[in-house]
Amino acid sequence: MNDQFTRQAQEMFAAAKDARIPENIQAIAEDGVAKTREAFDKLQTVSKDGVKTMENVMLTAQAGARTIGEKVLRNVEINTEAAFDAAEAIAKAKTVPEVLKLQTSYVQQQLTASANQTKELFELSAKIAQQTFETMNAAATKTFEQLKKSA
Repeated sequence: MNDQFTRQAQEMFAAAKDARIPENIQAIAEDGVAKTREAFDKLQTVSKDGVKTMENVMLTAQAGARTIGEKVLRNVEINTEAAFDAAEAIAKAKTVPEVLKLQTSYVQQQLTASANQTKELFELSAKIAQQTFETMNAAATKTFEQLKKSA
């Protein structure tokens, strides 16, 4: 039984040695491989551009977050300095009316400063959000255009 199987296998391999693939099948296979490679290359290009675009979006958002963080820290520094200056002036006051006047002045100044700082932070946040949105929108548009071209 083993000998018969071996002989049949050898006959099949001998026959297959001389067998030819029809030209139309070979052309279809070659065309399929070429088109698949082309599609892969286009998709790879779109993917690489997509990664670069996401990096740009993330860098924009990160820069915005850093700017806001720096602004908040600067406001804290300014407000803390103002509090120390007010405390020092109040500590040097000689009368109760002078203490009340200094304290009232400090509170009024801080209310004004707080309103201005809040407005600045809101405007800065809106500007950064707009920049980030524009970067994301441009990225999405570019990606969709590339996908259309590669389709």
